[in-house]
This record gives sequence, structure tokens and C-alpha cells, in this order.
Amino acid sequence: RDFTKDEDMYRIGELADLCEVKADTLRFYEKHGLLAPSSRTESGYRVYTEADAARLRFILRAKAVGFTLNEISELLSIELDKSNRVCADVKGMVDIKLAQVQAKIAELNHFQTSLQSLSDACCGGPRSAEHCSILEALESSTERVRVEHHSHDGNQHETHQHKAHQNESRQHTHGKTIHDESGN
Repeated sequence: RDFTKDEDMYRIGELADLCEVKADTLRFYEKHGLLAPSSRTESGYRVYTEADAARLRFILRAKAVGFTLNEISELLSIELDKSNRVCADVKGMVDIKLAQVQAKIAELNHFQTSLQSLSDACCGGPRSAEHCSILEALESSTERVRVEHHSHDGNQHETHQHKAHQNESRQHTHGKTIHDESGN
């Protein structure tokens, strides 16, 4: 290496290995303006300093908690200008991200409950899907999930619709309400 002895210097592959990412990740961050090599060798290789390694670790930690590239860019600009910024700037960004994550979790919980209702309503047996309660619920304009009861001897097939007052739960999926009237 023809690097100075004062500071650790890394080529792209070395920094990638140090931070347990691929070299393409560093190139991607460079393309998006988040990370740039401090210099290049005479033969054109990217050369990174310990400060660049610290910046990459910052980017990776911010990404690991859900920040987008644009948000990471904003965090980096605050990081570089700490003396002229206030904690409220950073906390505000974190609180917005937290609210977004909480909203996404609520949405996923709705999906989970709705899918569980659909799954619970279907016997999942080997018979024809002609009377499948899941397909009927997804096709239905009434949006009611009917619970299938199949005899496992293969001789009987009946579908029951329970009364709405029996432990009815409503879940929203893409603007539709599905009622689970299985009593479960």
C-alpha cells in the first residue's frame, strides 16, 4: 500500500469486509451521495479513511432501524453540522419514523387478523374448491365469511352462517370489511 501510516486506509473491498457488506453496497451509497471515498489511488481505486468507515457504520445503523436513504442523508447533514442543529431536529425525525412504523404494524395486524379469519373459516380439506369459504368471501358483495363444516368421511358438505351477534369481529382489508361469524 502507498497509504499514509497516520491513519487506517481501506480499499473498497476491505471497508466492505470490515463492515460486513458487499462492495456494491458502498458503490450504491456513493451513487446516492451518502458515502464517497476520501481519495483514489493513481490506478483509480477508491480509498476510504477511518472517518469514512465511521460514516458507513452510521449509515448502516440508520438503515437497520428503518430510515430511508433520503432520511439518512438528512441525518448525516445534521451529524455534520451538530453545533448548529438541535436535538429536536433529530428527535422529530425519529418520532415521525416511529409513527410510520406503528401505523405499518397496525396495518399488518389488521392483515393478520383478516387472514386468520379467512383461514379459520375454511376446512382446508381435499374436496373441490367450488364451495370454498375463502373464495366465496373474496368474491362476495356481502363480505361475510362463511365457515365451512366438512365431514371427514367425504359424504357430507355443508356451510353454516352463524348469527352476527356471536362474537363478530370486523377487520378492514383494503377498504373492505370481513366479518368473522365463526364464533371463534
